[in-house]
Amino acid sequence: MSHYFELHPVTPQLRLIRQAADIVRAGGVIAYPTDSCYALGWHLGDKSALERVRRIRRADRHHHFTLICADLAEVGRFARLDTWQFRMLKACLPGPYTFLLRASRETPRRLQHEKRRTIGVRIPDHPVPRLLLRELGEPLMSSTLILPDEPRTPLTSGRDIQARLEHEIDAVLDGGDCGVEPTTVVDLSVSPPVVVREGRGPLRRIVG
Repeated sequence: MSHYFELHPVTPQLRLIRQAADIVRAGGVIAYPTDSCYALGWHLGDKSALERVRRIRRADRHHHFTLICADLAEVGRFARLDTWQFRMLKACLPGPYTFLLRASRETPRRLQHEKRRTIGVRIPDHPVPRLLLRELGEPLMSSTLILPDEPRTPLTSGRDIQARLEHEIDAVLDGGDCGVEPTTVVDLSVSPPVVVREGRGPLRRIVG
């Protein structure tokens, strides 16, 4: 049975965040809130956790997973950024956007899109993942918590997530209801940029 941490959505309890960080470091998979909807998170270097998430999501090798970063400096370690791409990220982040970028040499191949060699990057504007990232001291791999039998409706209740996934993940970080609308996804590996999915992030920041 997975751990269940009930967190304050504005000032999450540090002792619980530290326990969650320890679970991630030990190879665990967690469910956590973001500024768009709940997501699954795991250590970027853990191949076993990645395969567990693939099974939960029934994701193939062409699925884009996301690197959750604390700031643009971390993004720059794992993705190749030209000046125009950096400016767009700076205008939109932190916020409910995921950007697809060419992966840098530092990004493990298994985390990249198999054919395009791209990686999704994100800087969420939510206290829980931001404090978790600070405690981890490194990015977190992530995937929107959309189950294959409910492809259009992400789970948004911590208790529902616990009931559905208690035997498949290691912890639920309940930060309250954060909605069901996923991030806006923008492909910045091409020029001009392509909006892959319209979500919570306003398009005016992309096309304006």
